[in-house]
Formats: sequence, C-alpha cells, structure tokens
Amino acid sequence: MNQQELKKHIMTILDAHQVGTLATINDGKPYTRYMTFFNKAFTLYTPTSKSTHKVDHIEQNPNVHILLGYEGDGYNDSFVEIEAVAEIEEDQETKKSLWNEKLGHYLSGPDDPNYVVIRCKPNSIRYMNAGKETPLELDF
Repeated sequence: MNQQELKKHIMTILDAHQVGTLATINDGKPYTRYMTFFNKAFTLYTPTSKSTHKVDHIEQNPNVHILLGYEGDGYNDSFVEIEAVAEIEEDQETKKSLWNEKLGHYLSGPDDPNYVVIRCKPNSIRYMNAGKETPLELDF
C-alpha cells in the first residue's frame, strides 16, 4: 500500500470514529481514559476542563498515545495507534467550533473559563489489524 492509500485508510477511521482512548504519562506511569476526538486533517482535538488530571499530565509531559477505530468485534477490526504531542489550547474560535450540548454536563458553555481543548499533533500513525500488510506506519 502506498502512502496516499494509507492516508486514505487512516482518514476513513478518523472520520468514522470519535471515541477513543487518550493515554498520558504521570510519574513515569501511563494513564488512559476515553475521550471524544475531532480531526482536522490528521491533527486531533478533544475538549475538556482545565481542572482535570490529563491537563496536568500534558503540561508535565506532552507525549500522548491515542487509539481510535476498534469496534470490538474481535478479529480484523482496523484501528489506528497515534503517537502525538499534545498542547492545551484556549483559542475561542476552536472552542466554539467543538462545543456541543453534551459538554454541558461538565462545563457551562463555550465561554466557560475552565473549557480548554487538547490539540494532538501526530508524530506517527500506525494503521493496524487490516490484514497481512499491517501494521503500516505513516510518519509526519
């Protein structure tokens, strides 16, 4: 599979799957939680509150790991493993573009001072579990 085909397969997974795991590091140990992701090209964004442990972890160590795409059917579920560098964004335009009512359970609105967005810029994406050719890696 060439790089253009690989990009297409990866983007199909990113577009079809919003819920995945975000792993951060704290005191040399991994911590993983489910998050909702939005993508612009291959960069992922996930809304959160600035008072969460994951924000503290990212401020200490911006290296994160993300899993997206596995549907739980067992064998042959294609998914992606993403190694990325995370950054906390407070850009109002980004926050408004990602706001939805489900976030109202945690935050008062797009102008809530605790509302931030974690931007995850990939270093590499591995396309997994799609036959004998995989894993395949897309480097940035």
